[in-house]
Formats: sequence, structure tokens, C-alpha cells
Amino acid sequence: MAAPILDRRDLEFMLYELFDTEALTQRPRYADHNRETFQAAMDTAQTIAEKYLLPNRLKVDQHQPTFDGDRVQMIPEIKVALDAIASAGLISPGADYDDGGMQLPAIVSAVANGYLTAAGSTTIGYISLTNANANLIDAYGSDAQKRLWVEPMRCGRFAGTMAMTEAHAGSGLADLTTIAEKNESGEYFITGNKIFISGGDHDLNENIVHLVLARIKGAPKGVKGISLFIVPKFLVNADGSMGKRNDVNLAGLFHKMGGRGQTSTSLSFGEKGGAVGYLVGEEHKGLRYMFHMMNEARVMVGSGAALLALTGYQYSLDYAKERPQGRLASSKDPASKPVNIIEHADVRRMLLAQKAYAEGAFSLCLLGAQLADDEKTAATEQERQRAHLLLDFLTPMIKTWPSEYGPKANSLAIQVLGGHGYISEHPVEMLYRDNRLNPIHEGTTGIQSLDLLARKVPMNNMAGYLAVIEEMEKTCSQARSDVELSAYADELSTAIATLKQTTEALLGAMMTKNIDLALSNSVKYLELFGNIVIAWMWLRQGIVANQGLANKPHQADEKFYRGKLQALKYFFKFELPEIYAWANLLTGMDSTSFDMDPQWF
Repeated sequence: MAAPILDRRDLEFMLYELFDTEALTQRPRYADHNRETFQAAMDTAQTIAEKYLLPNRLKVDQHQPTFDGDRVQMIPEIKVALDAIASAGLISPGADYDDGGMQLPAIVSAVANGYLTAAGSTTIGYISLTNANANLIDAYGSDAQKRLWVEPMRCGRFAGTMAMTEAHAGSGLADLTTIAEKNESGEYFITGNKIFISGGDHDLNENIVHLVLARIKGAPKGVKGISLFIVPKFLVNADGSMGKRNDVNLAGLFHKMGGRGQTSTSLSFGEKGGAVGYLVGEEHKGLRYMFHMMNEARVMVGSGAALLALTGYQYSLDYAKERPQGRLASSKDPASKPVNIIEHADVRRMLLAQKAYAEGAFSLCLLGAQLADDEKTAATEQERQRAHLLLDFLTPMIKTWPSEYGPKANSLAIQVLGGHGYISEHPVEMLYRDNRLNPIHEGTTGIQSLDLLARKVPMNNMAGYLAVIEEMEKTCSQARSDVELSAYADELSTAIATLKQTTEALLGAMMTKNIDLALSNSVKYLELFGNIVIAWMWLRQGIVANQGLANKPHQADEKFYRGKLQALKYFFKFELPEIYAWANLLTGMDSTSFDMDPQWF
């Protein structure tokens, strides 16, 4: 029997016990929904994943898209799968009914689409980026732009991308040189080149809608001079019918170590005089608009990383239960039967670490989805603002912690399988390769750490930072009423106190000393903060698990809850204590890396 791609019991625990998603049905937007409709969405996604994505996972990995100089070629199974997803309404399941969506809560959409990611990995990026593109235009575009571009993307006729990176600038968007020149009709001609554009060219849809960052001629230098444009592969007439090919051309494909189902492209705009582009919103506000899509994509990257970790964990767990090999040290009879490898303590250690990483990471991602929902649909303006504050602050950690620890989980899955782990007959090596892209996607770990420490922490008088601390301390207070969890609450409180001291020292150094030195170990600060946040998520899961045990559940649920508590225990004993070594480096302004002269390498 094949291993499940995800543990349905764990997904339901997250949705209905940890985050009480059924309570959302009391909000007007979700009044038509109930647990049954949520389950139906998950069932549909699981069916599509198992029918169209899972059987072709290896084939997709082994047959990367190619470019013959005219068109992109890829295996036909990808289009069949994406068409099935579109037909099921899973491109934008959270969109309004009137826009072709299901009006599902974001957290339910995240879990349902989790099946697609677990089975299809980055192939689902075509869908995810299209939805994020549509959401941005929906937020900042004109009514005509919404009609021409958003509606076709929601239903799957058009695909969407984000086109930011340029070869000479990389992540330094202030240095981009793509130019937009306004013509007499009020349109713009776009000229320039972009690289690493995921889904930048293919024949999977009728059209591709590129959201392109460019600088209008004469605009200020730096990020303040950046504007945002809709630049389609094909022009669209006012009545919605397809027009002529725009001056957007595929310059080449990149071939990555993983994520091979989705094209990674180099695009040339304006080889024949200029690609027609349509300004989104106001001039020079493009980067602010693009952050709407970038932040959504960052949460998407974190969620994808967590899901690949969960999938690898499920596969290695199933393998460990079925694979006989060796005997315990206590066994003295060489004629005795080998035990299944899950009986070996070190295998259980590796499985427990995967569980702690993957389920902890996914719970953080679902918290982000819940906050995104609350930001739009909570009952009061105060609650909506609070949700926005928390989500904005947590985004660097939602993106980074799963994308750093997800590959660690996948590496352990390979190790559990031993020699079978690194051969393509098993998927865990592919999951690792796919997941290794995520620490780089949508801003490297270093970029996220600078965003957290230099921007998010001090922003608005540290409002986001203080809000997260307050939420974690509330959980500690709640856990202290549970005899079994009170010690963990105290441990988390001690960790939070260390975080406060570290933050104070770093902010002080940024203002009074060499700011470059103060920020030189920012990645360790992000990891320190991230480990504390994951410990918080595990304490929240532990509270719910103990409540479940108090209700004297049936045997399967009792085992499930005890597994949750053991993963909590593992994280607090093996992972959380590392923060104290990092705190010593940070508060001591350790300059080991900073002092390394480039000429010494």
C-alpha cells in the first residue's frame, strides 16, 4: 500500500482543533459553509492530486521543459493536471462567488491546495502565481483591468507571473533598468530583460499576464522610481477577445536542480520597439504594489516547504514501518528475525525530528493563513488591524523557517531510507531537491533576516514585535494551568526573555555602533526568533492535544495526541536550547564573519 502524501488526521487537527476553523462560518462571508463543505474541498483536491499529479511526479522530474527556439515543450500530463485543477475551481478557491471562487477561508484553501503541492510540488506554481497575480490586480487595478485580466486568470484561461529580477541587479531592485515609455494613447512601451521568471512562457494557457517592474523614463533613481505594469504575452481587445502577439519573447530556459515541472525563464521585452504595458495604480508606487504579491508568494514558499517536508516525513515513516533490517542491541540471537527499522532508536529520532520540523512549520503557515483571513473578515476594525500587524511581522519567519528546516526534514527522510533514499525509485531525494530551492525563492534567508531585524522589529515603535511577544506570553499563561505543560511554558518564557535581551542589544548597537557589524549576524537572529515562534506553535498544539486526551478519546486519537506531545518535547529539548548559543553571539557582537577580509579567502 502506497504511503499517504499527507496525514489527513493531522490536517483535521490543525483545522478544527488548533485553529477552530468552523468558527469562521459565523462570519457573513462564510455563512454558506460548514465542516462538510470544507471537507468536500479537501476531498476534491486530494482526488485530483492522487489522480493527476502523483502518478506523474517522477516523469515530471525526469523530463524538464525544453525550448526549441520557437516554443516551450513539456510533457502533456502537466496541462491535463492543471486543467483538472482549474475545472475544480481550485485556482482561486478563496475568491468571491461572483469571481468564480468558492469563498473558502484562506486557511481551508491552504489545506486543500496542500494536497496539490504535496503531490505536484512546484508544478503547482503555475496556479499559485496566477492566483497571487490576480489578487494584486484585484487590489490595485482599475475596473477595466480586473475585467480583462483577473476574470480569465481566476477561471484558468490566463496564467500569471511576477517579473522583477534582472541579471545585473539580482535582488537589488533599486538597480533595475527596464524602461517604460508612455505613448500618445496613454499606454506604455516596455523595454528590458528579466530572468528567473517562474512560468514565464509555456502553452498551458491562452495567455500569460506578466506583472513587470519598470522605471518610467525620467523617474527618480532607486526604489522610489519603480512602477508596475501589466504586460501580457498576447494583447487583449476591449471585448475580451484575443489580439496580436505582444513584444514579449522567451530568451531561454534555466534548468534547476529541482522544481522541474515549472519553467524558469529569461524574458526579453521590447525587441521590436517595445512591449505594450498597462500601468497598475499610480506611477512610482510599483514596488509597494508588488509587495502585495511578494508577501503572498513568501507565505506560499513557506507553505510549500512545509508540505514537502510533511510529504517526505510520511513516506519515510511508512518505509520505516515496513522495512525489516538488523536487530536491537539487546537481541543476542542471530537467528531471530530482523526488526522493522522503526524499532531502532536513531530512526525514531530522525522521524521525530521530521515530525517536529514539518508539523511545526505547517502550523505556522496555517497561522499566517488564518491571520490573512482575519485581516479581511474579522468582526471589528481593531481585530483586522491586529491580524495585519501580526501577519506582516511574522511573514519573514513564515517564509524562512519552513524553507530552512523543510530541507533538513527531507534530508532526514533520505537518511531513514539509507541507500534507497538517494535513488530516484523513491521520491525523497526529489523532494529534497525541490525543497532546496525554497531558501532562495522570494528573497534569500539573508534578505529576510535583514527585513526582520532592520525593518520589521523597529517599525511603528516595535508594534509588530510587541504584538507577537504578547501572543506568545498569552499561550505561556494558558499552558501554566496544565500540570504537564507548565514546565514547557516556563522554558518558552525564558526563551522569550532571552529574545527581548538580544533584541534590545542589537537595536542599541544599530543606533550607536557600526550598523553593518550589528546586522552581520542577522540570520542567527532570524533563526533564534523563528525557533522561539515554532516552540510557541508546538506549545499551542500541546495544549490542544492534552485537551483531547482529557476527553478520553478512542485508541487511534490517543496515540495521535501522544505523538503530538512527544514532538513538542523533542523540539523543546533538542532545538529550542540552541537559541542561547546564538544569543551569546548576537549580544556579544561577534565579528568573526564580519572581520573576515575578502582577500583571505
